[in-house]
Amino acid sequence: MRHPHTRTSARIRRSLAALAVAAAAVPAASGPALADAPASAGYLDPRLPVAQRVSDLLGRMTLEEKIGQMTQAERGAIDADPSQITSLALGSVLSGGGSVPSDNTPSGWADMVDRYQAAALKTRLKIPLLYGIDSVHGDNNLVGATVFPHNNAMGATRDPALVREEERITATETRATGPQWVFAPCICVSRDLRWGRTYESFSEDPALVMQMETALEGFQGKRTRDLADPTHVLATAKHYAGDGDTKYGSSTSGTYTIDQGVTITDHAHFNKIDLAPYIPAVHKYHVGSIMPSFSSVDWTEDGVGNPVKMSASKELLTDVLKKKIGFDGFLISDWEAIHQLPGDYATQVRTAVNAGMDMFMEPYSAPQFEQTLLAEVKAGRVATSRIDDAVRRILKAKFELGLFEHPYTDRTNIKTVGSPAHRAVARRAVAESQVLLKNSGHALPLKKSQHIYVAGVNADDIGNQAGGWTVTWQGAPGNTIPGTTILQGIKQNAKNVTYSADASAPTAGSDVGVVVVGETPYAEGVGDVGNGHTLNLSDADKANIDKVCSAIDKCVVLDVAGRPQIVTDELPKMDAFVMSWLPGSEGAGVSDTLFGNRPYTGRLSYTWPRSESQEPINVGDKNYAPLFPYGYGLRTHR
Repeated sequence: MRHPHTRTSARIRRSLAALAVAAAAVPAASGPALADAPASAGYLDPRLPVAQRVSDLLGRMTLEEKIGQMTQAERGAIDADPSQITSLALGSVLSGGGSVPSDNTPSGWADMVDRYQAAALKTRLKIPLLYGIDSVHGDNNLVGATVFPHNNAMGATRDPALVREEERITATETRATGPQWVFAPCICVSRDLRWGRTYESFSEDPALVMQMETALEGFQGKRTRDLADPTHVLATAKHYAGDGDTKYGSSTSGTYTIDQGVTITDHAHFNKIDLAPYIPAVHKYHVGSIMPSFSSVDWTEDGVGNPVKMSASKELLTDVLKKKIGFDGFLISDWEAIHQLPGDYATQVRTAVNAGMDMFMEPYSAPQFEQTLLAEVKAGRVATSRIDDAVRRILKAKFELGLFEHPYTDRTNIKTVGSPAHRAVARRAVAESQVLLKNSGHALPLKKSQHIYVAGVNADDIGNQAGGWTVTWQGAPGNTIPGTTILQGIKQNAKNVTYSADASAPTAGSDVGVVVVGETPYAEGVGDVGNGHTLNLSDADKANIDKVCSAIDKCVVLDVAGRPQIVTDELPKMDAFVMSWLPGSEGAGVSDTLFGNRPYTGRLSYTWPRSESQEPINVGDKNYAPLFPYGYGLRTHR
């Protein structure tokens, strides 16, 4: 899902103005005037089974109210006038990446969500609002939340229990601040490191992705009744399906090269690689929502180049996912995803609804969406049975979350946000994710008595080590969140430390050099290789390696990046090499393994290429000759 400010500010102002006008134009719900829901209404009785409550409520709803439940608006579109939630009977509001309240604190978030909820409860039937947010590595929009390593690092831990605990903490921190729904986890299988979302995927291997789907249990709990608990949220498995397997150069979205591109495949490959993780997500973990991908699928069996956007694929959304696999949750479209479909807006809406989409992320087009869908139903181009099916799925989630009994934020756990106990789990996740790829002469672990020379910007930049999806959509360098940098972690372990970002400080007297290289933050297709990015190390990083490794007898290099980088020529210059991924807020976890407080146990969740031209390269390929194979990782002892 995207940041809400991907358009120019002028366009947003025009959109907001149009929103206000259109909101006034939406027909009022037919039927009784707004009034308190009848106290005897069956749907208000928590003793009744959820299915019975859903049927009772659905039978009381007008067509306009049903369409409202299928509509999701961005908070930036309704914040100045939350009464639009009431007039549009909105089913959901979201925060895009970086869309935050002016008071970006736990209580500021809870107050904002409760203000919106109050507007929803002014509707005739008092159907509570579902608030969604991208908590993809912690409650990452909230300054002060615990920020965990991204998913590819968690895949390197090979620790499903830790992943479960990570997401339970994320769920607890998220729900304590208002949102009850997260657009996570990404269970895609990333098959090309040139993809800017590589770090959002647990692995290139579907078996490891499925192993890490304990994330779903962490978010939602083990049983359906756990959803109503303040330590759980509704999860979203994304992006269904094939988004990590798109062909390089196939994207038609702006300057992107691979994100939102086309998965060119046959059914057998698609089922084995791309579809496989969704089966346990539905059967074992009963995921409550699934987000279809921006990407397209082009089946090779027909020999025709005719890609179909996932949002338009009735075959994959309805026939496969809902009917064959048995998914009984609801489908939420990605940010303005239906706008990429062929035809005018009415055709786009009709196509997506009839394909099986249930809720529509129309951040600045909510009134237009409601008007359009209403007209399509009245014209007979969308069946009322399809509307009822979508709304039944959405209401089911709201009842299971306990929102009808407790619509406002339960702040019981609000003081645990960013707590030492939560940060300790994140620090352990960082340590377990570190992958030791070279260790000549037992250069690691370091000794605390050594004089350590540290170089590289990423050694002391918490924004860089957290990566994208941190406070803002793209993330940003600098002191963006509280936590510890890698340098601070090193200084916690050794007293004699010299730091020089550009390796210009004298190296004389140093026992060991630690050079921290890597990437700066990006998210989604903005990070695609060929869109201003490369897998190669920067010239500054190469220069730092040359300076430090030639001047100091023992030289250790740490790679802080969202994906493996090309280090083939630099590797011989190093005594030790560690993939540190994007560790998040707890950089001290990197030093825990660096100094032997914890052993190195991580193993590569991705194949490490010798050159960028080797991509895509994945375990099981013919002529498989990477620099480091999938699953590689040296071990040390505590």
